[in-house]
Order: sequence, then structure tokens, then C-alpha cells
Amino acid sequence: MTLDRRTFLSRTALSAAGLSSAGLLSACAGFTGSDEGSGGSTGELTFTTWGTDSELAGFRRSIDAFKKANSGAEVVLNAVPYEQMFTNIDAQLQSGEAPDLFRVDYDNLGTYAGRGQLLNLEKLVDPSLGEEFTDAMWQAVQFEDAPYGVPHHTDTSAILYNKGALESAGVTSVPTTLDSAWTWDEFEAVALKLRADLPDDRYPFAYNWQQSGVTRWLSWLFQADGRFLADDLTTPAIDSAAGRAAVDFTASFFPRKLVPANSSVKSSVYASDIFFSETVAMTFAGAFLLPDADKLASFGWGATFSPRDARGGGDLGGNALVATADAKNPELAAEFLTFMTTRGPMEDFCKGSSLLPTRKDLVDRGIEFAVRPELSTVFLQQASTVRPADAEQVASPSMAQINTVLSDQLELAFTQGQSTEETLANMTSGIAEATAS
Repeated sequence: MTLDRRTFLSRTALSAAGLSSAGLLSACAGFTGSDEGSGGSTGELTFTTWGTDSELAGFRRSIDAFKKANSGAEVVLNAVPYEQMFTNIDAQLQSGEAPDLFRVDYDNLGTYAGRGQLLNLEKLVDPSLGEEFTDAMWQAVQFEDAPYGVPHHTDTSAILYNKGALESAGVTSVPTTLDSAWTWDEFEAVALKLRADLPDDRYPFAYNWQQSGVTRWLSWLFQADGRFLADDLTTPAIDSAAGRAAVDFTASFFPRKLVPANSSVKSSVYASDIFFSETVAMTFAGAFLLPDADKLASFGWGATFSPRDARGGGDLGGNALVATADAKNPELAAEFLTFMTTRGPMEDFCKGSSLLPTRKDLVDRGIEFAVRPELSTVFLQQASTVRPADAEQVASPSMAQINTVLSDQLELAFTQGQSTEETLANMTSGIAEATAS
């Protein structure tokens, strides 16, 4: 049985890998230098992650390839359900029983690095390693100007749309290039056409800020050319013209019934689920949802770019791989992290899992997902709108607390009618408290 994204949150996916390590090594033929490993590294590493069937299969293929390139090395993979992942990691870090390696989202990496719980890789990896990655993604793993992880993959949200619903409302074309992405005004016009055409119990769209996804709201702020942290990454900067525009625009979705009332930030309903059920005509979704959409959507659908305002912007999705500060074999851990982000393993993982690469060579060359490959370019281009300045804010060591502030205040603005002025004032004081702690 193939697990979808929601199923793997409640079950540990432990299916066998689909390809042999020999198959991966064959696909990686032509690697030079670090791609092939030193051949002499020895020791055992423990690695904890969550993942879908396809993600775990990709990890296993990469681990097998690393072990074949380093015959004296062993990597023990521990797969856990997502909802247990960080509760377990936090407890293990406190007790001194943490794994050597684990997977972490970018907006939590800074929190662990700020607590001194991650291994500083600056002296353990080649000084030129950062040149392999896009500027934004290398910035996302920095803390105090040093790398504390490697950017394994990324993801960002684009718009999935129901072709029939848009045609019925008279929307006969959608943007096919990043430069032609809908402006906020154009996106609003499309939503209003859908609202006029749809019955009362259906809605134009849903946004994917539910279930710890509030960081995705920042895309609107970035599109308005705003920041939530100043250049010093401590001072709140959200009370600005851009901040007001982002709160005003997104809060207006609810009273105008452009989105379902139950799709606010603290909703327990996933935006994708109400798209699959045809309750909404469009949804914002990461590339990782393409396999689910292919299986669960019983209607014709496509993908287009997120809207733009003063600029294009997107959310920093995906995950880094990190080593814990007390890793038993720091040199081997660093070598494994480097190997996992070489071209062959990253390309294999991203193709099979519908995720986006972070290496410049793979971004420039392009990548085709195993499912709906024709949509790969939409997400690759959308990811290019994430700037290094956006990434360094999201990677703040205070991001966990800032997320709580954003969630609480946006929920009040969206569902309780809290004014934009009060929302921004409360965000400012909450962010200041978070960065001062």
C-alpha cells in the first residue's frame, strides 16, 4: 500500500526501497571526488527521519550507495511518524541519547543551532561546498555565519486549479511563465469570478497555512516586498506598508467568502483535502502533493504560479539534514551529509519524491518529477522567487516562537475581525519578545 501525506503522519512508513543501491550507483556514474566517497571511511551513524514511502525509499537508496562507496561505514535509519519526530528528538537531545543525524525543516534549524545542539560543519566540509547550492538555500542552513546543516531539498507553494471550475467561471487561461504570474489584483479578479459562478457551499480557493504551516503566510509579506525581521534579524520589521498590505489582503478573503470559513490558520482541515473534495476550485500546495493529487483528484487539474505584487515570492519549504553536536563520529557525519547532497543522490531523491533540488546544477538543468513531470518547471521557477534575505529570516533561531505569534494574531484577524493595526502591533510586540528571549 502506498501511503499518502496524511497517512504517514500517523504511521511509520517502512516499506522496502524500490531500487537497489547498484541501480543508484549506476545512475550516479560519472561522479568525481566527493560524489564517490573516499572508500575508507569507517564507523556507524544513526539517522532519524520521517517520510513517505517514496522519501524513505530514496533515503535507503542513498544510504546503500554511501555504504558501498565506504565499505567500513554503517548508517542505521530510524523512520518515525512526523507528529512524533521532534518530540522524540527534543527528548533525546535532553537525555544525551540523540541520533547522530536527523532531518529538520528550515524554520526549526535555527532553533536547534541557537541552543548549541547541532554540529558546526564549518571546519568539517570543503570550504567551497556552499558554492554548489543556490544562494537562498545555503543561507537557510547558516547560523552565525557558519553552516549547521546541508540543504537536502526544498519545496514551495504554487496554485493547483480545477480546470472545469475555472472554465465554467470564464477563466480561460492561466499563467504559463513566472513573469506572467497573476498580480494580486488579477488573482483577486479570478477569485471573484469563481465566487460569482460557484454555489454557496463551494469556494474559489484555500490557502495552505493550516497545521503548523503559518510560515507560508509570509509569502504574501515577501510578495509585497516586506520583512518581518530587520537586517539585524532581531528588530521587528512587520509594521510597514508591506505588512499592512499583506494583512489587509489576506484578511479580506474570509468576509468575502473567497475561502471556506474552516480554512483559517488554526483549522484542522488541510487545504489540499478540500480541493480534492471539490469544495474549492484552487488550492495553494507544495510539489510534494502532486502524487496525492494524481491519485485523489477525480477531475482535470493543473498548476500555475503563486501571485506576485511588488515582486514574486514563495515559502521556504523542504528540509535540511543536520548532525547533532554530540555526534560520535563528526567527520563521518559530515562526509555523509556531503554525500547526500551530491548530484546523483539528490536528483534521485527529488525525482522520486516530487521535491525540489537545492543544487545549482540541478536547478539550472531542470528536473522531472516521477508524477506529473510537466509540472516540475512550475515549482522550480516558483522556488526561484525565494531570496536569501527571506531565507535568513525564516531560519532565525527565534522562528518557533515567531510562528506562534503569527498564528495567534492571524487567526484573530481572519476569524475575529481584529483590525490590521492591532494585528501588526501585536505581531511587533510578540516578535520583539521572541527575539529577546
